[in-house]
Amino acid sequence: MKKYKTGMYGGKFMPMHKGHEYCVETAAKECETVYVILFHGGEEEERILKEKPERWLLPKARMEQIRRVCAKYGSLAKMIPAEVDCGKLRDIYGNDTWDAETPLVREIVGEKLDAVYSSEEAYGGYFRRAYPEAELRLVDVKREAFPVSGTLVREMKKEDREKWMA
Repeated sequence: MKKYKTGMYGGKFMPMHKGHEYCVETAAKECETVYVILFHGGEEEERILKEKPERWLLPKARMEQIRRVCAKYGSLAKMIPAEVDCGKLRDIYGNDTWDAETPLVREIVGEKLDAVYSSEEAYGGYFRRAYPEAELRLVDVKREAFPVSGTLVREMKKEDREKWMA
């Protein structure tokens, strides 16, 4: 029997790499249902796309990656890819505000979350505030299973990058 009924894993996924996929796989093994949510349109994404305007970094391409990864683990759990456009959620100074995203995630999920997945300890405060009913599941925080990040993947040559992308 699964440990959790409903889990959520979200991110910019610029791009979705093997480390992200490992977190999705972990959630699929532990949850009956997993929401994998792409957050796009934020200020960091805009900055990255100005520096590197690549098709494989556009939201549409990233959603395709998420759908492929979700399909891969569909035999383990009900996998639900979704997206939140954060571009309309900035504060009056133009800054991203995760608190404005929380109600949109709640709309998508439509039920209580039992687990929220991340590889970033620094996000713990937000997750505990936004989803107090959910257990925070930190996966491969030290990046030992997959020593990679979106920043590293974006800087790689195409042949190396493709080895690390999900």
